[in-house]
Amino acid sequence: MKVEQKKFSKNLIVAAMLGTLTLTGCSKSPEDKTAATSEPKAAATSGETIKVGILHSLSGTMAISETSLKDTAMMAINEINANGGVLGKKLEPVIVDPASDWPLFAEKARQLITQDKVAVIFGCWTSVSRKSVLPVVEELNGLLFYPVQYEGQEQSKNIFYTGAAPNQQAIPAVEYLMSEEGGKAERFVLLGTDYVYPRTTNKILRAFLKSKGVADADIMEEYTPFGHSNYQTIVGNVKKFAAGKKTAVISTINGDSNVPFYRELGNQGIKASDIPVMAFSVGEEELRGIDTKPLVGHLAAWNYFMSVKNPKNTEFSGKMKQYAVEYKLPNADKFVTNDPMEATYVGINMWKQAVEKAGSTEVDKVREAMAGQTFDAPSGYQLQMDANNHHLHKPVMIGQIRGDGQFDVVYKTPKTIAAEPWSPYIPK
Repeated sequence: MKVEQKKFSKNLIVAAMLGTLTLTGCSKSPEDKTAATSEPKAAATSGETIKVGILHSLSGTMAISETSLKDTAMMAINEINANGGVLGKKLEPVIVDPASDWPLFAEKARQLITQDKVAVIFGCWTSVSRKSVLPVVEELNGLLFYPVQYEGQEQSKNIFYTGAAPNQQAIPAVEYLMSEEGGKAERFVLLGTDYVYPRTTNKILRAFLKSKGVADADIMEEYTPFGHSNYQTIVGNVKKFAAGKKTAVISTINGDSNVPFYRELGNQGIKASDIPVMAFSVGEEELRGIDTKPLVGHLAAWNYFMSVKNPKNTEFSGKMKQYAVEYKLPNADKFVTNDPMEATYVGINMWKQAVEKAGSTEVDKVREAMAGQTFDAPSGYQLQMDANNHHLHKPVMIGQIRGDGQFDVVYKTPKTIAAEPWSPYIPK
């Protein structure tokens, strides 16, 4: 599969550097967490194995979101091994914890490829962690499957993007808010965590809103650092800004900051009927630790929700719950699934299919075999890997928060949409 290598625009490089610099004080993990020590093992192996890397933060500000992706990867690996493995070999997971420390992601990726000799890496959540890993996998010709929605403006021959590009999440979400069904919003608050994904996504959205006739005076934009916990003033300012016009909040807040943000919405009595919040990084996992009753009606845009009803999703969520109980995961009785977990599961299975088609785990051969791979996903759609740009064709769904922490799907596309990683609103 041929993928054109693009140069990052200067502003994206600066944004990524700034995102890294603001977090250099994060502590590093004292030791790696591997499948051979503190993590549940994959099914028993014999003879030669294929090592696969799992690169997710199991500590620090992003652990609230990333730990469940490690669990999903382990469930998928157990399932594959129970069904005979890949090319007659069992998969051996090597789990490392970059501890929400973005430069450490690069160090751990290098370790996985050069020392542990993994065939592929499944990992990262934030764009700054992915951008930390990108030059490593390109230098060493490694392979990363990235399972989270992101800002686009990137296309690497060594990365497969199984989350959403902006035209598969951000743009449709704003179009929904501007529609009659979505409340006909005229004023927008762009509120995010201070790093490359929120800033670039909001740059795209600001240009999109301008193309729809929204004035700069009707757009409020604000950022908070990772781990921010005091949203009292910001939420108060949102209430003031919303006076006089129908207003919606676009939230690109990431990690554990979502908990105090949503609590503050409830504390200040902001109801979805007054100022709806459309989140791009909040799903079932983030809502699990929050009293969601005051948040009923607020929104999230994803490509999958746990509440969608179809046989594939029933099977997927059932397997995840069974895994949680078997390995005594925290809150196993209340275990939930979410969009990045589905994307992780899809990515691992597509990689397996590509390896079997190629008859090899060699990166160049697997890359070619990934072109056009399909998978019947828990979303209820058949997803396809684009033959040219390493992004999945995905559906768009908008969910409304329920009192039990689940989502009612209020909008979904009838078919999957091809990703457009290069936004027309930002010059290449």
